[in-house]
Amino acid sequence: MKRVNPEGLDLKDRVVHISRVAKVVKGGRRFSFSAVVVVGDANGHVGTGLGKANEVPDAIKKAVQNAKRSLIRIPLVNGTIPHEVLGEFGASRVVIRPASPGTGVIAGGGVRAVVESSGITNVLTKSLGSNNPHNLVKATIEGLSQLRTVEQIAGVRGPKEEEATA
Repeated sequence: MKRVNPEGLDLKDRVVHISRVAKVVKGGRRFSFSAVVVVGDANGHVGTGLGKANEVPDAIKKAVQNAKRSLIRIPLVNGTIPHEVLGEFGASRVVIRPASPGTGVIAGGGVRAVVESSGITNVLTKSLGSNNPHNLVKATIEGLSQLRTVEQIAGVRGPKEEEATA
């Protein structure tokens, strides 16, 4: 998974989920917030981040900074992905399939946020197992990071026999 420098990219952030968490102390409960955010430039770059703070805006700010550090590059082919992948994280699994033009983004929740932020316009997805937003987002990123173009696969395999003898 190759990291990308966020400099020079027009990144937009989307808040996927905000949780209010409580810590029980002697005087009662102390509340804080955790935020899951997706950033992307709608042109093949996407990243996710988790931020925690005592106030919601601070948690979102931290999550965006974290997401910008975790940017990855996704190969796009005519607005869709080159091949089918399965991303797994924790108990969440996400199947991501390429779709023909005009299909649109068939995805829900956190998976939709990641796919749309990355710039994929036609795709079919199915989430299996746990529907925890944190794990779904990470499973989607893990699946998208497995994507390879035809050229990348050909480079790994090397030239065919016909090409080598010519």
